Formats: sequence, structure tokens, C-alpha cells
Amino acid sequence: MVLPQFLYYLSFFKTLKNFYLFILQRAHNKTSRTHYYKHLRCDDFHLVFLSHSSVQESQQSTADFRFYIENYTRNPDDLSRKQVRIYQLYSRTTGKHVQILGKKINANGDDGGKYALLVVETETFGSHVRIKGKESEHYICMNEKGKIVGRPDGRKQECVFVEEFLENNYTALVSAKYKGWYLGFNRKGRPKKGSRTTQRQQEVHFMKRQPKGRLDPLEEFRFTTVTKRTRRARRLKPRN
Repeated sequence: MVLPQFLYYLSFFKTLKNFYLFILQRAHNKTSRTHYYKHLRCDDFHLVFLSHSSVQESQQSTADFRFYIENYTRNPDDLSRKQVRIYQLYSRTTGKHVQILGKKINANGDDGGKYALLVVETETFGSHVRIKGKESEHYICMNEKGKIVGRPDGRKQECVFVEEFLENNYTALVSAKYKGWYLGFNRKGRPKKGSRTTQRQQEVHFMKRQPKGRLDPLEEFRFTTVTKRTRRARRLKPRN
């Protein structure tokens, strides 16, 4: 009877030992998992913080660049490279050209007229232009009431316009200072107030044209396709 009891107690102690080891192992695994999750959460938070800071830096740099361009086009310096062109502005409503007589401006100029020749100065950034009469040396400007006037000094923001190229091959000139106010003329050639203009009106549609007697540089490089039919027509054409 002694040996069976001994074996029974021995197996009982082995079971307690295994249970104790099982509890220790489980507690150890739980601690390691908690540490792992804490470490993982810290890394995730650090990663999210870095990504958020990088997005903020990129947005800030983009905003700063836009702010720089707006200020630069608003107050350009005298050392900037400017592009100067000379052409006429054909008005869609009057069928004539914009002319600067001095303080007065209208759209009744003849093709090739001396007051219809315009000197257009383009700034470095964008399509910001200043339009000056070659003969009168006055700039086209728009005051706070939307009235079109001619001024000898064109360095103010009121004398800057932005070119908008339309789908019908016409060009519209909107004020750079007063958003949505366009340069326009009625059917009699008189200036129209900027507050009463929109881009869809024909009064604000213009076309750039070379002065009378001066060939457009693009015209010199036009090519015509030669086919067998055109060659045959040239051969059969009678000589005078």
C-alpha cells in the first residue's frame, strides 16, 4: 500500500509543477505582448506625427511659393526681363481698333493709325501686361469705379491686365486689381465700366493684329501641301 500512495503523490506534485510553469509562461507572454504593443503604438504615433509634419511643411512651402509669385507680379522690380510687343487690338463690336488718344481711350481707330499702335509690356510671371499707346505714351488703366482712363505712369496695379485666351480665338483683358472687371467697349466705341462687363460679352473680345502693311512673322513660315492635282493644274495653267 505504500508504493501506490507514493506514486500517487508523485504524479500530483508533477501536475502542480506543470501548472505552475504554465502560469509563469503565460504571464511572461502577456508581459512581452504588452511591451510589443506599447512599442508598436509609439512607432505608429511617431510615423503619423512625421507624416503630418511633412504634409504641413509641403503645404507651407506651396503657400509661400504662391505668396511669392503674387507679390512679385504685384510689385515687379525694374531689373526683371520684360517682353515688349507692338500690335493692334481689334474690337469685335466696333470692327475697328483700340486707340489711346491720351486720357481718352476708344475703339474707333483705323487700321494702321498712329494712335492704334500699342506697345504691350509683358511681365516675367503669367500673362500680366501693360498696354501703352506708342504715339501718346499713355497707359490703359482702370480706376476704382471701373472707368477706363489713360495715364502717363503705368507702374500702378490699376494699369495691369491679365490676358485670357478664349475658345473663339479672341482675347479678353481682365483687370489684375479688380477681379472680374474687363476692358470693354460698346458699339459706339466708348469704354464700358468694368463692373458691367463679363467674359461672355462681345464688348470685351479683342483680336491681336499686326499694323497695316506689316507682315505677321508667322505668315512667312506657312507651308502649302503639293499634290499631283496641284502640279497638273500648274502645268495646264496658261502663261501670259
